[in-house]
Amino acid sequence: MATDPLKGLYDQAFSEMSQGRENFVPQLGLQEVGTVAVVLNSIARVTGLPGTRFEELLKFPGDLYGIAFNLDEEEIGVVLLGDYWHVHAGDKVERTGRVMDTPVGEGLIGRVVDPLGKPLDGKGRVNFLQRLPIERTAPAIMERDPVNAPLQTGVKVIDALIPVGRGQRELILGDRQTGKTAIAIDAILNQHDQNVLCIYCSIGQRASSVAKVVAELSEKGAMAYTIVVVAEGNDPAGLNYIAPYAATSMGEYFMEKGRDVLIVYDDLTQHARSYREISLLLRRPPGREAFPGDIFYIHSRLLERATHLRQELGGGSLTALPIIETEAQNMAAYIPTNLISITDGQIYLSPTLFELGVLPAVDIGKSVSRVGDKAQLAVYRTATGSLKLDHAQFEELENFARFGTRLDEQTRKILEHGRRIRAALKQPDLAPVSVPDQIILLMALTNGLLDEVPISKMKEAETLLRSATAELPKDVLEALHSDRELSQKGRRWWCALCAENHFTVKKTG
Repeated sequence: MATDPLKGLYDQAFSEMSQGRENFVPQLGLQEVGTVAVVLNSIARVTGLPGTRFEELLKFPGDLYGIAFNLDEEEIGVVLLGDYWHVHAGDKVERTGRVMDTPVGEGLIGRVVDPLGKPLDGKGRVNFLQRLPIERTAPAIMERDPVNAPLQTGVKVIDALIPVGRGQRELILGDRQTGKTAIAIDAILNQHDQNVLCIYCSIGQRASSVAKVVAELSEKGAMAYTIVVVAEGNDPAGLNYIAPYAATSMGEYFMEKGRDVLIVYDDLTQHARSYREISLLLRRPPGREAFPGDIFYIHSRLLERATHLRQELGGGSLTALPIIETEAQNMAAYIPTNLISITDGQIYLSPTLFELGVLPAVDIGKSVSRVGDKAQLAVYRTATGSLKLDHAQFEELENFARFGTRLDEQTRKILEHGRRIRAALKQPDLAPVSVPDQIILLMALTNGLLDEVPISKMKEAETLLRSATAELPKDVLEALHSDRELSQKGRRWWCALCAENHFTVKKTG
């Protein structure tokens, strides 16, 4: 009798299944699963998760995550971090046991990502080494070094009169459309040979504005050392809220490895509004202007992470340039005063100067750097001299001169000198100026060599002066970037160089 060939296969399969069943050891574990009770605008209320911790990450259907913000007795208020239209009441919610984190590493350089680390530039998957929590404790006082190294922005009026140091927090504020972002972009462009990694964090901006910034950075080659973190205006409020914290964690990764990092928050007005929206939806008690009571704390714990670490910890630095929008030039509003008190100084952009065509429209009288010349190259202290005082006297006299009063010779000289200062400090967008070019111009201004040049010829005069720095010897360039004051010989050399070109300028004018 012939045997069935399939019988042997069936017996073998049955034997393997029996053996596998005997060797199987079930992996049992407890998992808390809750239920969505209510879904609002980027907010969900969840029940059935009594063990959830504050700011723990919860997983919703469709690979959507949320942060536990309110821990009430009956339910949990969750801030959703993405498209929530597919989430409905009755859906299951799982605990993850971890807090919100973001990818960090060299693979992010040159990429445009959202706060969750997802690519937005169409260049494929982002390669990263590890993930860091977005909320991290700021370095302790004893872990910090003084801010003593300059961060050259390439903007003449800032580098000369309102210097920014590596590890400083310098606020940029002004009314809408006065050039706040332009100053930050110039600062990023000027880091192309300074070994400074840059992070541009866009919070609640229009997609067209962000695309323009990325295009400018790409065109100038700045994306080679820049990370762009984007939370657009039409994104959920939760993404706008976590964006600056995620960008700061990306920067801290490099800072802790001893590198210098510049981070731009554009802008924290939108961040405050997003947090107000979240808080009101979560029914937290409103305070002044409907902002919650901890609105100061969310910005202070963010900006306190900007610092200069001690050499034992690598000596890295994180410099923050937060941007904020004022309304009707009101610097005393709630959010601006909060940030002015947190930061180490502010750069105020005046709409009046902007309308007059003085660009960048930096109001020198209302701008200040609390670090001052401690974070400025020594050569600037010689080159600027009494420039700030001369400009202040000019502005005061200019207001009186408008009444048509008769002016004496000395007053006319002060006014003419001040007009040259204002004209010399003008600068177009996307055109940062190098240190030698700034120094020769400032030396000429301080020594009054440009006072006889017609205002209409100031641009040509600056071009002629800057052309003289093209063939500077290497030792002179090194001396400019050192911490040493200019010697008497160095001062005479620079004055002679300015004077030599002054005659050419005068002849041309």
